Amino acid sequence: MVLGASEELVPLYQEARRRGIPTIAVDMRPDAPAFPLADTALTISTRDTDAIADALGDACPAGIVGGASDAALASWHALGLRYGATYVYPQSALAALDKAAFHKIVASCGIAGYGWTASDNPDEVVAEAAGLRFPLMVKPADGSGSKGVTRVTRPDELPAAVAHARAYSASRTVIAEEFVQGRQLTIDLFLRNGRSVMTCIKDQEVTGGFVVRRISTAQLSPAEHGHLEASAEHLCRGLGIVNGPANFDLVLGPDGQGRFIEANPRLSGDSIPRVHAAAYGVNVVGALLALALGEPFDDYLVPTRNAHAAVELIGSPLDVDGELVRWEGVAEASAVPGITDLDLHAEPGDLVRPHSQSAHKIGVLVAAGSTTEDASSALQTASALIRPVIRPITKTKGES
Repeated sequence: MVLGASEELVPLYQEARRRGIPTIAVDMRPDAPAFPLADTALTISTRDTDAIADALGDACPAGIVGGASDAALASWHALGLRYGATYVYPQSALAALDKAAFHKIVASCGIAGYGWTASDNPDEVVAEAAGLRFPLMVKPADGSGSKGVTRVTRPDELPAAVAHARAYSASRTVIAEEFVQGRQLTIDLFLRNGRSVMTCIKDQEVTGGFVVRRISTAQLSPAEHGHLEASAEHLCRGLGIVNGPANFDLVLGPDGQGRFIEANPRLSGDSIPRVHAAAYGVNVVGALLALALGEPFDDYLVPTRNAHAAVELIGSPLDVDGELVRWEGVAEASAVPGITDLDLHAEPGDLVRPHSQSAHKIGVLVAAGSTTEDASSALQTASALIRPVIRPITKTKGES
């Protein structure tokens, strides 16, 4: 049973089908992109464990797996216990979904941190945040995917930023964090018995201070790589993650210290598993599926190449809602040497929103090469060729 059927999970369903494993898909969206790949589709929220169990009836899934979203992680744990799954997602890892709790775990692990404050009282957040070092990033403490995030440069901007973040928080809790200067990185690990058997560190290119547009395998010294990998393994142990995937956003400062911003105790989204495959020839999706079924998973993580790879997230060029009219240059972009994947998430007639958060991307491009420059050049060439033609939506009087 797969909790979720978004674009990000399509490779997992494809892997299951390739291996002849029947799947039960659970997603609240009746038009979920991966539903056609599943043997059974349940149109139910992945958060509603009782409704999922009712729909299953007497069926007992051989394994339960979640993917590139935080929404289903608590259900992954609860349903694993309910059905006696071989692999049960660790409840302790859910602490990573609370950004304030994660800061405390970072401190308990002896890893360098930075200033922050959090509260479900908006006046308290505004007052405490005013005493931090600006600029600040104001976020929902339980949010993900860049939703509800604002970069604040002055104290008088705090009330609006806090109100915006609260609108995206289920707990109505807001966290304000000092903006950390340095090289923005993300690190993915897949652990076995508490040690990483697959580690990939990547550079992130962002716009607006928080929206990721391009991610590429990072060139680091052995000392830097070792420091960041050891810190991430330490944090996984602090979260109780012994087997399986995890990823972290961090900043490598001028002092050589990695300061961890957020934790995602699961597979990465934004097609990062495809970057791992393009760069190293590893199959983290296959490893996760094997883990969920109680099978050995090491063989999926043995590198078969040592290349560089990058992904570009395609978004709307407009700052208003629009309707996708057509795609141009798709065949030409696909044919660029080095391009390994080109997936489009929107079709003509679909609503397209400004690319202000991860969920609003409308496609991905992945490229690989023997050097970082080769992968980047292929991505640049293909990106210049592909073009979404979008018609702005004009709102009538009285619409909000």
